[in-house]
Amino acid sequence: MAAIRHTLQRDIFLPQDERLIEVVHVSKTGKRKKSSFLCAAVTTDSPIQVSIHKVKKVDKDNFKKRQSWQLTDLKFVDGKNSVNDVPEFDLHFEKPYKWIASNVTEKNHFISCVWKLSQRYLKQVKKPDFINVNPELLEERISLDQTRAEQQEEEIGPAEDYQALSTKEEADLERMMNECEYAIGNAEAFVERLANDLSVLDGANIHSIIESQQNVASLMKLLDDSLKEIGNLEKSLDSYDEKLERVRAHMEVMEQKDSMIQIQRQNHDKLISCLDELTSSLDLSSEHQTALRQTDIGTVKGFKDCKEAARALQTAMKTELHPGLEKLQAVIEQRQLLSSLQDEFAKRLAKHLNSIFIHQGNEMSENLTTNQLSLPKHVGYHRDLKPYAELMQWLKWADKDSFQKLSKVYIDSISKLYERELQEFFDKCRVALQKPKYAEGKKHGLGKEGKGSSGDLSKIGTRSGKLGSFQDYNWSDQDLTGRKKFDMVFTQVLSELNPVCKDEQDFAADFFGYEEGIVTEIDEADGGFLSRHRKIESLMSILFSSLEQELRNFISSAEKMDSFFSVFMLVRISNDVLSQSQTNKSSASYLHLILANCLVEVKRKFDNYIDSIEHSIKETRVSKKSRCGILPFVKDFEIFAEQAETVFKGSDRRRDLDKAYSRLMVAQNRAIHRIAIEHQKTPRDVVIFENFHYLHAILSRLKITSLENERKEAKQKYQEHMKCYVIDSLGRPMEKLTHFFEGVQALVGQGVKEEEVGYQMAFNKQELRKVIKEYPNKEVKKGLESLYKKVEKTLCEETSLMQVVWHSFQDEFIRQYKHIDDMIQRCYGGSNVSLEFSINDVLQYFSEIAQSH
Repeated sequence: MAAIRHTLQRDIFLPQDERLIEVVHVSKTGKRKKSSFLCAAVTTDSPIQVSIHKVKKVDKDNFKKRQSWQLTDLKFVDGKNSVNDVPEFDLHFEKPYKWIASNVTEKNHFISCVWKLSQRYLKQVKKPDFINVNPELLEERISLDQTRAEQQEEEIGPAEDYQALSTKEEADLERMMNECEYAIGNAEAFVERLANDLSVLDGANIHSIIESQQNVASLMKLLDDSLKEIGNLEKSLDSYDEKLERVRAHMEVMEQKDSMIQIQRQNHDKLISCLDELTSSLDLSSEHQTALRQTDIGTVKGFKDCKEAARALQTAMKTELHPGLEKLQAVIEQRQLLSSLQDEFAKRLAKHLNSIFIHQGNEMSENLTTNQLSLPKHVGYHRDLKPYAELMQWLKWADKDSFQKLSKVYIDSISKLYERELQEFFDKCRVALQKPKYAEGKKHGLGKEGKGSSGDLSKIGTRSGKLGSFQDYNWSDQDLTGRKKFDMVFTQVLSELNPVCKDEQDFAADFFGYEEGIVTEIDEADGGFLSRHRKIESLMSILFSSLEQELRNFISSAEKMDSFFSVFMLVRISNDVLSQSQTNKSSASYLHLILANCLVEVKRKFDNYIDSIEHSIKETRVSKKSRCGILPFVKDFEIFAEQAETVFKGSDRRRDLDKAYSRLMVAQNRAIHRIAIEHQKTPRDVVIFENFHYLHAILSRLKITSLENERKEAKQKYQEHMKCYVIDSLGRPMEKLTHFFEGVQALVGQGVKEEEVGYQMAFNKQELRKVIKEYPNKEVKKGLESLYKKVEKTLCEETSLMQVVWHSFQDEFIRQYKHIDDMIQRCYGGSNVSLEFSINDVLQYFSEIAQSH
């Protein structure tokens, strides 16, 4: 490597006034590893520039620079691993260059050299960063690298040590050379001259040294005197140290005394502060003691004084003292005094609140009877009791047994009151829903609807209270009013229950300390057995023990009156539950839980109602002696859908109604086809297209989104079956003509040309004229009039489909006419043979017949 270094310096760098500092043998990463040399060099001219060159060997002994970079352009050096020695390293200039050194030692020397050069020459610009490099290369070995670099400078660049001669030196050298010109011809004389000059100079040096000995002796004497003075000074300093040591001992004693004084003062202050805190925390003024023992709680001023005294007593009792202070006799006696005051006031408070509870319960019971459909409000009584909430919390802390007994008195008194109020309220609601006598007559089939067919859904609803239909009760105006009345009554029930339950729950949570944010020692002592919400729920379930059962009984009785009431109840309860959930997201009210339970029962009843309707549709039978017409359950579905759409408008339970619609449409579809097949009086297609036309009209008018496919299907079915009925009923109004041309078509099918059909014996022009004469104008019109009367007797009047069907007959007749006329023109063209009536005549016949009826 030394030979290569020497060659590079001589051939590459020296001609360009550069000096090689460090070189490393490297190769590029990749499959084809081409070797080259990375050289760090500096210029010999000022200002010095540092460069890194990539040098490659072009032939056996020649090298050439391939690429060069300035050290100032180097951004950072990546050594790849700062712990383990690896040969790879990266130099990042404008882009990264990846190298693999021939050995780790050369790589480390090169990186160390680059670091040294950057530290030495890049003082005014940003230095490159060195990452993943062993710190020893950059710190501990700096001096070694520097020494090595200096040695390299001395070896490679002797010209760097050259110094120019001064003027005096140049004059001396010139004088000596002039004096010794003979040295060129006589070297021995020149050497002898130089030796003589050297001996003269040595003698002068010796004389100079001897003369300086006297000065040395004088200097030594001065040094001895200085040592003596230093000894005296040290003795003085030792005496001063002894004195200072004695002073320090005295100062330590004084410091200890001062520290003891400070400790005594601090202990005295702490004792005074402790006593002040002890007396202030445990002391209870005489006014407070009098208020707790004697003051009347029933008066306004007495209530205020007692509440302040109870608050002060609780603060004193809750004061936590050091265990040692608790053993003081004065503290023990004060604790006993406070405990006696607490017990005495707790008894007085419990007795006072007990009398208030009983008095209010009796007073509310006396005012129970009212003629309005509403629940009595307890807001006034809550307002009277609410000021005692703080004292109730104090009692809960002071005397848990008295608190529980007092709570039981309130709960027993109010729960019985609510039980009577709820019973009377729901009885009034049932009375408000009772039907008049005429409605009861209709309920048992005494109305005119009771004389209908066996498929009358009102009769089915009468036979079984649980087997409902669209019309468990006849849809008279009075019944519609009754359903509207039930909706109003049931809405009133929910609107009355909500404020009563909410007011009582809010009051109970506040009064008995179940409100969020109120956590007493008693609550903490129960080990978290019941959360606040569970406690409120438990309390409300006792206060309103009969609410859920009363509501369920009312729901059952309403459903027995009219199964359609389940539709109202499902929507109204769902809306109420949803609104309460959105309002009270943190904690559901007790009424919300009750309504959620009842909602399950109402949903079950609604499903049973739909099941009963579906069953009644399947069991529907109609009279076979009269024409069928619109089936009863189709009319009932219209009324049901109209009412249900009104009730479910804007409700979140729309999905339940859509499912019910889907089931009922399937049941009606099957029942219509079944009855169409079974009925003997009315043609099958008439039963189907009349009823599906009616269903299509219902769905088109109500615009029920979920039944859009059923609406399209109903339209398709009634159109298809009406077309079948028209074709079957019209048949062949010109039968002989139709039969004649069927024979003509048979001949054409056998290969006879259309223009040659007239030459056949059975189908010549004469035979055609004979057949045409059998269908004069009067005969055709008479046949159409007979057809109209037949269709009129078959169709139902309430569908108003006669004109539509008659128009279909007209279209079918004209289609047949055009077919016959077309065959005449194709097979008998130019023979002047035609029917005795035209299309205009046909249109006139149909119009006159329709207008005459």
